Amino acid sequence: MSKQFQVLAADKVSEKGLNVFEQDDLFTIDAKQGLKEPELIEQIKGVDGLIVRSATKVTRAAIEAADQLKVIGRAGVGVDNVDVEAATERGIIVMNTPGGNTISTAEHTFSLMMALARQIPQAHATMVDGAWARKKFNGTELLDKTLGIAGMGRIGSEVARRAIAFGMRVVVFDPYLAVSRAKALQVELIDNLEDMLPQIDFLTLHMPLTKDTEGIMNAERFAMCKKGLRLVNCARGALINEEDLLAALESGQLAGAGLDVFSSEPLPEDHPLRKAPNVVLTPHLAASTEEAQENVGIEIAEQIMDFLKTGSVRNAVNVPNVDARTLAELQPYLELGCKLGRIASQLAPKRIDSLEVAYNGKATQLNTVPITRAVLRGLLEAAGGESVNEVNAPKIARRLGINYNEVKTSEPAEFQELITVKVTAGESTHSVAATLFAQRPRLVSLEGFSVEAEPSGVLFIMENQDTPGIVGWLGTFLGKHEINIAGMTLARSKPGCLALSVLNLDSRPDDAILQELQAHENIESVKVVEL
Repeated sequence: MSKQFQVLAADKVSEKGLNVFEQDDLFTIDAKQGLKEPELIEQIKGVDGLIVRSATKVTRAAIEAADQLKVIGRAGVGVDNVDVEAATERGIIVMNTPGGNTISTAEHTFSLMMALARQIPQAHATMVDGAWARKKFNGTELLDKTLGIAGMGRIGSEVARRAIAFGMRVVVFDPYLAVSRAKALQVELIDNLEDMLPQIDFLTLHMPLTKDTEGIMNAERFAMCKKGLRLVNCARGALINEEDLLAALESGQLAGAGLDVFSSEPLPEDHPLRKAPNVVLTPHLAASTEEAQENVGIEIAEQIMDFLKTGSVRNAVNVPNVDARTLAELQPYLELGCKLGRIASQLAPKRIDSLEVAYNGKATQLNTVPITRAVLRGLLEAAGGESVNEVNAPKIARRLGINYNEVKTSEPAEFQELITVKVTAGESTHSVAATLFAQRPRLVSLEGFSVEAEPSGVLFIMENQDTPGIVGWLGTFLGKHEINIAGMTLARSKPGCLALSVLNLDSRPDDAILQELQAHENIESVKVVEL
């Protein structure tokens, strides 16, 4: 007798999505909305698959209460409401549907922008109140205005196409977008957000929420904007400091804001944004179209069914697309590949043109595709935030215009197996290589220097003139600032030339310490890599 699967839909999913399960006798679908944590903990027992949108919080407690849960499907993109780490620890796959709401979000962004330009909601409100305030609402045209887009992912690219069709000049800020990709999209690439803000009339945000982008629009940057800028945000509420936004709206520095997302959702009833006269607010509706909800509902249903019936994994955020046996064999290499990508991303400039992953020796006998994807994931985490995984990393790389390839070589090498990651950014090239000693990772080459270091924690990388006493001075300097050295490797091409020092530190030196080090006459460069 074939195994029966129980699936719980804890949030509202389209009928067509639910029908996918109902058409297969192996599946039973139970739809129960509005479950709080205690109720979810009870209902999740005996369930093989769980479907959520953004309302239900899948906490660690709920995951630990699940006695046979195998997969969590997010009908949408963000998985902020799912404890992915807890799911991974329990061996539970977490999937999402990254492409289903692209068009709906792009259209909602453009709708907010047009509503701001012509003050449509405010004019409508006066009509409902019985007034005819024709002279009060003097709008502005989009034609020949400059739109700034911060973040050129799928949604940002669709917004750009629509803006160009309306005759707007489109400039974009995305530190990871290649120049060739920007040209293909017919947009102007700006290197710094600070350079873009003074020249734009409208700004729309499409960036992932990371430690670098949280609060990226704050009082300092609002002051840089052209007076009268109109701001739209359908990405993540925490990209904007809302207190600073209110001040900029009240002062007239910003002419208006169209917001679909907020730092705290639902937006509190007494939040001052609700009473601001020059804002347009919607309650997180960007993905709320019939087409988008049908797309993501059907897509997540099919993904969950395929996984439970065949083990096929698509759009997973916590595992690569490989079978269980191969995954166990590759796990040390996947972890190493991700670390090599993270190191490369922190050594090189943000805007990368190409990536090469070279395999030598025994490593050539492996299924290297998942390893290369793990390298890409590590390389692109800063660009894509939490949504980057082994499944979507290649698409993100292509979208950013990053060419990548893998090379297998049987040339004689010093190590039995070797993985080398090389990135090119403009005229500069950066490389890092590692091997496994008894399944333990070891860095063996960095920027062309032979090293031996553990790729973990905080790596301090210093290029310096090979002069007597510099290493002792460095140790004393770090000790004075109570920074402990856990490991050290030194390398040089020949005496008296440029040398490389790689230290494993127990804590990260702050920026003031790094600036003081950089000022030393014999130190050429200082970088800190966090793993």
